[in-house]
Amino acid sequence: MNKIISKNGLILAGFALAVTSVVAITELLTKDEIARQEQKQLLKVLDQVIEPTSYNNQLFMACVPTQSQQFLGSEKTQRAFLAFKDQKPVAAAIETIAPNGYSGNIYLVVGITFDGMVTGVRTLAHQETPGLGDKIERAKSDWITSFNQLKITSHKDPLWQVKKDGGQFDQFTGATITPRAIVAAVKNSQIYFELNKQALFNSKQRCGGLS
Repeated sequence: MNKIISKNGLILAGFALAVTSVVAITELLTKDEIARQEQKQLLKVLDQVIEPTSYNNQLFMACVPTQSQQFLGSEKTQRAFLAFKDQKPVAAAIETIAPNGYSGNIYLVVGITFDGMVTGVRTLAHQETPGLGDKIERAKSDWITSFNQLKITSHKDPLWQVKKDGGQFDQFTGATITPRAIVAAVKNSQIYFELNKQALFNSKQRCGGLS
Protein backbone atom coordinates (compact mmCIF):
# COMPACT_ATOMS: atom_id res chain seq x y z
CA MET A 1 0.00 0.00 0.00
CA ASN A 2 2.77 2.43 0.94
CA LYS A 3 4.55 1.68 -2.33
CA ILE A 4 1.36 2.47 -4.30
CA ILE A 5 0.86 5.73 -2.40
CA SER A 6 4.50 6.64 -2.94
CA LYS A 7 4.26 5.83 -6.66
CA ASN A 8 1.09 7.91 -7.06
CA GLY A 9 2.72 10.78 -5.19
CA LEU A 10 5.68 10.71 -7.55
CA ILE A 11 3.37 10.67 -10.58
CA LEU A 12 1.43 13.67 -9.26
CA ALA A 13 4.63 15.53 -8.46
CA GLY A 14 5.96 14.82 -11.92
CA PHE A 15 2.72 16.00 -13.51
CA ALA A 16 2.77 19.21 -11.46
CA LEU A 17 6.39 19.84 -12.46
CA ALA A 18 5.55 19.30 -16.13
CA VAL A 19 2.58 21.68 -16.00
CA THR A 20 4.64 24.32 -14.20
CA SER A 21 7.39 23.99 -16.79
CA VAL A 22 4.92 24.39 -19.67
CA VAL A 23 3.39 27.50 -18.07
CA ALA A 24 6.84 29.01 -17.45
CA ILE A 25 7.99 28.34 -21.00
CA THR A 26 4.76 29.71 -22.47
CA GLU A 27 5.08 32.88 -20.40
CA LEU A 28 8.68 33.30 -21.50
CA LEU A 29 7.82 32.84 -25.16
CA THR A 30 4.84 35.22 -25.09
CA LYS A 31 6.31 37.91 -22.82
CA ASP A 32 7.78 40.00 -25.62
CA GLU A 33 4.65 39.71 -27.78
CA ILE A 34 2.42 40.78 -24.87
CA ALA A 35 4.70 43.77 -24.26
CA ARG A 36 4.50 44.73 -27.94
CA GLN A 37 0.69 44.51 -27.93
CA GLU A 38 0.50 46.59 -24.75
CA GLN A 39 2.75 49.22 -26.30
CA LYS A 40 0.67 49.21 -29.49
CA GLN A 41 -2.55 49.72 -27.51
CA LEU A 42 -0.97 52.49 -25.43
CA LEU A 43 0.24 54.31 -28.55
CA LYS A 44 -3.28 54.09 -29.98
CA VAL A 45 -4.76 55.67 -26.85
CA LEU A 46 -2.09 58.38 -26.71
CA ASP A 47 -2.86 59.30 -30.32
CA GLN A 48 -6.51 59.71 -29.33
CA VAL A 49 -5.84 62.16 -26.50
CA ILE A 50 -3.02 64.19 -28.08
CA GLU A 51 -3.09 65.04 -31.79
CA PRO A 52 -0.03 63.25 -33.29
CA THR A 53 0.77 66.17 -35.63
CA SER A 54 1.09 68.56 -32.70
CA TYR A 55 4.43 67.12 -31.51
CA ASN A 56 7.55 65.54 -33.00
CA ASN A 57 9.19 63.64 -30.16
CA GLN A 58 8.67 59.95 -29.28
CA LEU A 59 5.75 60.34 -26.91
CA PHE A 60 5.87 56.75 -25.64
CA MET A 61 9.49 57.20 -24.60
CA ALA A 62 9.01 60.61 -22.95
CA CYS A 63 7.39 59.08 -19.89
CA VAL A 64 7.85 60.42 -16.36
CA PRO A 65 6.46 58.94 -13.14
CA THR A 66 3.72 60.81 -11.31
CA GLN A 67 2.11 60.38 -7.92
CA SER A 68 -0.72 62.23 -6.18
CA GLN A 69 -3.47 60.60 -4.20
CA GLN A 70 -5.18 63.98 -3.87
CA PHE A 71 -5.33 64.83 -7.57
CA LEU A 72 -4.62 61.58 -9.45
CA GLY A 73 -6.67 59.27 -7.25
CA SER A 74 -3.98 56.87 -6.04
CA GLU A 75 -0.96 56.71 -3.77
CA LYS A 76 0.69 54.46 -6.36
CA THR A 77 3.00 55.75 -9.08
CA GLN A 78 1.35 56.49 -12.40
CA ARG A 79 2.68 57.92 -15.67
CA ALA A 80 2.66 61.12 -17.70
CA PHE A 81 3.70 61.11 -21.36
CA LEU A 82 5.18 64.43 -22.47
CA ALA A 83 4.75 65.88 -25.96
CA PHE A 84 7.30 68.32 -27.39
CA LYS A 85 7.46 70.23 -30.67
CA ASP A 86 11.08 71.00 -31.50
CA GLN A 87 11.89 70.54 -27.80
CA LYS A 88 9.19 73.02 -26.76
CA PRO A 89 6.54 71.65 -24.33
CA VAL A 90 3.22 71.03 -26.08
CA ALA A 91 1.03 68.73 -23.99
CA ALA A 92 0.93 65.79 -21.60
CA ALA A 93 -1.10 62.61 -21.41
CA ILE A 94 -1.59 61.84 -17.73
CA GLU A 95 -2.79 58.58 -16.24
CA THR A 96 -5.29 59.11 -13.45
CA ILE A 97 -7.92 57.23 -11.45
CA ALA A 98 -11.46 58.16 -10.52
CA PRO A 99 -11.58 56.26 -7.21
CA ASN A 100 -15.28 56.80 -6.56
CA GLY A 101 -16.95 55.14 -9.52
CA TYR A 102 -20.15 53.20 -8.92
CA SER A 103 -18.26 49.89 -8.99
CA GLY A 104 -14.81 51.06 -7.91
CA ASN A 105 -11.80 52.58 -9.62
CA ILE A 106 -12.11 53.98 -13.14
CA TYR A 107 -8.75 54.21 -14.91
CA LEU A 108 -8.31 57.12 -17.31
CA VAL A 109 -5.77 58.95 -19.42
CA VAL A 110 -6.22 62.70 -19.85
CA GLY A 111 -4.54 64.79 -22.55
CA ILE A 112 -3.83 68.42 -21.57
CA THR A 113 -2.06 71.17 -23.51
CA PHE A 114 0.71 73.12 -21.83
CA ASP A 115 -1.70 76.02 -21.29
CA GLY A 116 -4.26 73.73 -19.61
CA MET A 117 -6.83 72.82 -22.27
CA VAL A 118 -8.10 69.24 -22.35
CA THR A 119 -7.33 67.61 -25.69
CA GLY A 120 -8.92 64.26 -24.98
CA VAL A 121 -9.93 61.73 -22.33
CA ARG A 122 -10.13 57.96 -22.67
CA THR A 123 -11.22 55.24 -20.27
CA LEU A 124 -8.55 52.56 -19.85
CA ALA A 125 -10.39 50.18 -17.52
CA HIS A 126 -13.48 50.09 -15.33
CA GLN A 127 -16.12 47.81 -13.80
CA GLU A 128 -19.14 50.05 -14.24
CA THR A 129 -22.59 48.60 -14.96
CA PRO A 130 -23.05 47.41 -18.58
CA GLY A 131 -25.70 49.46 -20.37
CA LEU A 132 -25.41 52.33 -17.86
CA GLY A 133 -21.98 53.28 -16.58
CA ASP A 134 -20.14 51.77 -19.54
CA LYS A 135 -21.16 54.79 -21.63
CA ILE A 136 -17.80 56.18 -20.51
CA GLU A 137 -16.25 53.96 -23.19
CA ARG A 138 -15.71 55.71 -26.51
CA ALA A 139 -17.00 52.61 -28.33
CA LYS A 140 -20.33 52.88 -26.49
CA SER A 141 -20.90 56.66 -26.47
CA ASP A 142 -19.27 59.95 -27.40
CA TRP A 143 -19.85 61.31 -23.86
CA ILE A 144 -16.14 61.04 -22.99
CA THR A 145 -15.38 63.55 -25.78
CA SER A 146 -17.43 66.26 -24.04
CA PHE A 147 -14.23 67.35 -22.23
CA ASN A 148 -12.41 68.21 -25.47
CA GLN A 149 -11.26 71.83 -25.82
CA LEU A 150 -12.36 72.72 -22.28
CA LYS A 151 -10.31 73.96 -19.33
CA ILE A 152 -10.97 74.92 -15.74
CA THR A 153 -11.09 78.61 -14.86
CA SER A 154 -10.19 78.00 -11.21
CA HIS A 155 -9.70 75.15 -8.78
CA LYS A 156 -13.34 75.61 -7.72
CA ASP A 157 -14.80 76.08 -11.21
CA PRO A 158 -18.55 75.41 -10.67
CA LEU A 159 -19.08 74.33 -14.28
CA TRP A 160 -16.90 71.24 -13.74
CA GLN A 161 -19.76 69.18 -12.37
CA VAL A 162 -22.61 67.19 -13.87
CA LYS A 163 -25.78 69.17 -14.64
CA LYS A 164 -27.57 67.62 -11.68
CA ASP A 165 -25.03 69.39 -9.45
CA GLY A 166 -25.22 72.66 -11.36
CA GLY A 167 -22.42 72.03 -13.85
CA GLN A 168 -22.16 71.67 -17.62
CA PHE A 169 -21.71 67.93 -18.12
CA ASP A 170 -24.53 65.52 -18.90
CA GLN A 171 -25.17 62.62 -16.57
CA PHE A 172 -26.48 59.25 -17.72
CA THR A 173 -30.10 58.28 -17.17
CA GLY A 174 -30.05 56.10 -14.06
CA ALA A 175 -26.31 56.49 -13.57
CA THR A 176 -25.11 59.79 -12.12
CA ILE A 177 -22.30 58.45 -9.93
CA THR A 178 -20.12 57.31 -12.83
CA PRO A 179 -20.03 60.58 -14.83
CA ARG A 180 -19.73 62.58 -11.62
CA ALA A 181 -16.61 60.60 -10.71
CA ILE A 182 -15.02 61.12 -14.12
CA VAL A 183 -15.76 64.85 -14.26
CA ALA A 184 -14.05 65.23 -10.87
CA ALA A 185 -11.06 63.13 -11.99
CA VAL A 186 -10.55 65.13 -15.20
CA LYS A 187 -10.83 68.39 -13.25
CA ASN A 188 -8.30 67.16 -10.68
CA SER A 189 -5.93 66.08 -13.45
CA GLN A 190 -5.92 69.64 -14.74
CA ILE A 191 -5.21 71.01 -11.27
CA TYR A 192 -2.36 68.52 -10.86
CA PHE A 193 -0.91 69.49 -14.23
CA GLU A 194 -1.18 73.21 -13.50
CA LEU A 195 0.69 72.76 -10.22
CA ASN A 196 3.35 70.41 -11.58
CA LYS A 197 3.82 71.01 -15.31
CA GLN A 198 7.16 72.78 -15.00
CA ALA A 199 8.56 70.00 -12.84
CA LEU A 200 7.18 67.33 -15.21
CA PHE A 201 8.68 68.83 -18.36
CA ASN A 202 12.01 69.51 -16.63
CA SER A 203 12.20 66.07 -15.04
CA LYS A 204 15.06 63.77 -15.98
CA GLN A 205 13.30 60.76 -14.46
CA ARG A 206 11.86 58.14 -16.74
CA CYS A 207 9.28 55.43 -16.13
CA GLY A 208 10.51 51.96 -15.25
CA GLY A 209 11.25 49.90 -18.35
CA LEU A 210 11.28 52.96 -20.60
CA SER A 211 14.36 54.91 -21.56
